[in-house]
Amino acid sequence: MRVDSLKTAGGPSISWRAIECWGAGISLFFQAGAVLPLILADADGALSDSARSILRIPCLPVYAFTIVILIRNFPQFLTALRRNLIVPSILFLPFLSTLWSIGPPTSLRRAIGLLFCVLLSYVLAIRFTPRQLLLLLFVTLGSCIVLSVAMSVVSPSLANMPDGTMRGVFIHKNVLGWYSSLMILVASAVLIDGTLGLRRTAFTLLAAGVICLASSGSMTAIIATIVAYCLIGFYSLLQRSSSIGRVVIVLFFVQLAVGILISLHEFLVPALEALGKDATLTGRVPLWELVDREISDRWMLGYGYQVFWTVENPVATHIWLMLGWAAPHAHNGYRDILLSFGIMGMIPFVVLLLHAIRQGASLQCHDPQYGWLWLNVLTIMILVMNLTESIFFAQNDAIFILFTAAIIMFSLYAPVVSTSHSPSWQAPSRGLASGLQIS
Repeated sequence: MRVDSLKTAGGPSISWRAIECWGAGISLFFQAGAVLPLILADADGALSDSARSILRIPCLPVYAFTIVILIRNFPQFLTALRRNLIVPSILFLPFLSTLWSIGPPTSLRRAIGLLFCVLLSYVLAIRFTPRQLLLLLFVTLGSCIVLSVAMSVVSPSLANMPDGTMRGVFIHKNVLGWYSSLMILVASAVLIDGTLGLRRTAFTLLAAGVICLASSGSMTAIIATIVAYCLIGFYSLLQRSSSIGRVVIVLFFVQLAVGILISLHEFLVPALEALGKDATLTGRVPLWELVDREISDRWMLGYGYQVFWTVENPVATHIWLMLGWAAPHAHNGYRDILLSFGIMGMIPFVVLLLHAIRQGASLQCHDPQYGWLWLNVLTIMILVMNLTESIFFAQNDAIFILFTAAIIMFSLYAPVVSTSHSPSWQAPSRGLASGLQIS
């Protein structure tokens, strides 16, 4: 007999659904890196080895929560695994890379952390519908953004970086920018949804997100936000069009995106120089030139999962000396995948992305009332962010957890929607929607 609630001694019962919701929200808050890293950071914002050790402690209850929820919902977990075999296959790569890694213990330790993060993604995908996950993020990210605004008022010296830009309750302005961008998307999605009854709160959090985004000065996050609103228009138009119209719209936007990327490659640096801006993109351009040389040396298998940017790697040390600053990563998620796994990792990752984008678009067209719009936009937003930042395969990172959860959720629901364009699903309260049960 399955027990759906816990009863404290002499106290009220606590439902497992409440544990799932609170546990998932708290887990995402910890994985977002809010508050605690800022408290433990040095005056210059760096984290010492002892601080990093302390930051691993909050991950333990998150891992425990993840395991407990997956055990309770093991059949649904197996369904999610079976409906997208590429995700577990790619997840095996970090462990496999220890065979050729230049630092096997580091690769193995970080691969274990990544494993638990992806397992949390499975929890979010099988226990929450798109609209429920939206509300969960609305509360979690809203708390981070509100705390950041409050921190800037109460303690400006702590909430601001040495250059005067705002970092809020995060360790760096770019991190605040990323989550502000996501907050703007989530708040906009709540406003567009219209059925959640949170319009005033959504307007407030949208304004707070815009303030934090502008104050952070993160160009990556600003560009991602602009792209998000373009994508909202694209997916909305796609959903309202006929089958032939959808093909035309997709071809038009693909050509437009390719044209923009080519234009940026050819004219971005000259344009920045003409405007008197930093043509190196804050040191990224020379970094990418050096990284590309190292990728070509080990283009097949890479250097092993997340071991390239370590002090034990003399190549990384050489790059740091040439740049004059210690880059923590390649500032490009796609290059970091090549550094970790080479072409062997990049090919299945690209296949996974194309499959997920197609499934997400199909769900938006055939089942828009279920709230797929924001998840489609989130996925592309994170792809854009990784052009100048490195988020892919990051352990203990809420953004990558959400990215993976979206991909898993697409593959979990797409087979059901393909059999019926109007499935009578109900949001899971005690269990999954009926359409997701094992057949």
